[in-house]
Amino acid sequence: MSDSIASKVFDIEAVRADTPACANFIHFNNAGASLAPQPVVEAMIAHLALEARIGGYEAQALEDGKIENTYDSIARLIGCRRHEIAIIENATRAWDMAFYAMRFSAGDVILTSTAEYASNFIAYLQVTKKCGAEVRLVPDDGAGQLDVEALEGMMDGRVKLIALTHVPTNGGLVNPAAAVGHIARSHGIPFLLDACQSVGQLPVNVDDLGCDMLSATGRKYLRGPRGSGFLYVRESMIEQLEPPMLDLHAATWTDEGDFSIRTDARRFENWECNVAAKIGLGVAADYAQALDPAVTGPRIQCLAAHLRDCLSIVPGVTVHDRGAEMCGIVSFSLKDVAADRVKAALAARKINVSVSPAAWTLIDMTRRQIPSLVRASVHYYNTEYEITQFCASVQAITPTGA
Repeated sequence: MSDSIASKVFDIEAVRADTPACANFIHFNNAGASLAPQPVVEAMIAHLALEARIGGYEAQALEDGKIENTYDSIARLIGCRRHEIAIIENATRAWDMAFYAMRFSAGDVILTSTAEYASNFIAYLQVTKKCGAEVRLVPDDGAGQLDVEALEGMMDGRVKLIALTHVPTNGGLVNPAAAVGHIARSHGIPFLLDACQSVGQLPVNVDDLGCDMLSATGRKYLRGPRGSGFLYVRESMIEQLEPPMLDLHAATWTDEGDFSIRTDARRFENWECNVAAKIGLGVAADYAQALDPAVTGPRIQCLAAHLRDCLSIVPGVTVHDRGAEMCGIVSFSLKDVAADRVKAALAARKINVSVSPAAWTLIDMTRRQIPSLVRASVHYYNTEYEITQFCASVQAITPTGA
């Protein structure tokens, strides 16, 4: 692999010029928060400056077109219509608004995977403790992804929801979301997809995936601002879901004893929001679309595959990724060196990574007997040279320094 991947349509020099911090350090923490491109940063700064000059409400009114563009931009990116999009302050809250709008009763079943993220699983447990519903885990197949055949065999009249994390927080796995969506559609079961790590990293089309609800964030692979995210709800599902909370944006107070809820996905929003972040999110979606996820997605996967290969020959390193399809997240451990120490040692060398403790994906990591992992997550603006530097730095911090 080389940095000429898709060179006819992908200009690595231009992309890195839009990301000037790349010159100062190696950023392999894109699954945490990627580096925003200059157009996103400039759009947000410009709006904050406008608020300072003329006032927040007045700036919002003046920039209404840019705010509304965000709905169009996200809709284009994931292949839906603007009225199916709600802009919400983060992916967790977006996911919550969809999940807690479902109505579960005793005996209902939620099907999910072994690699579910802690925030989602805690929500499952809270709901099941309250109403007597049940969470069932779909087993993994031999590659480590959700077993599609096993899922089909678990479908019965009790299943109320299939909820899946498309790209789990660690492990490199890409779950077979489209195959899951096909099963969900064939049985008429709602499908909630957590696409927090996949939007901006992989091509994502809601019709191809067959999901009824999808949540995502701005700060990860989409390269948008922190404190931004969105929820997609298929038009046919919107009026079936009453949001767990409403305000005067999501609903209208019609008389002393009644109200009416919006008919579009904005019923899941609330009135107050970070307008600069909302505008920045739209710019990030446009930026991703202009580069084309069909081009950037394979580049990310190629870079990650190269990183896995390089790490696998470093003494003492174990790469813990699995899956029939793998993504830009590379998870590893270093023998006799705690993950936190690896992170700190790399930070001293101006390399950013993160640590995934077992509690984030408790079932998966407990079953694999992994207490914590170093997570190195690459983006399309990273390079093969940075991977070489990274692996040399990991080797330098092995106990022997060999």
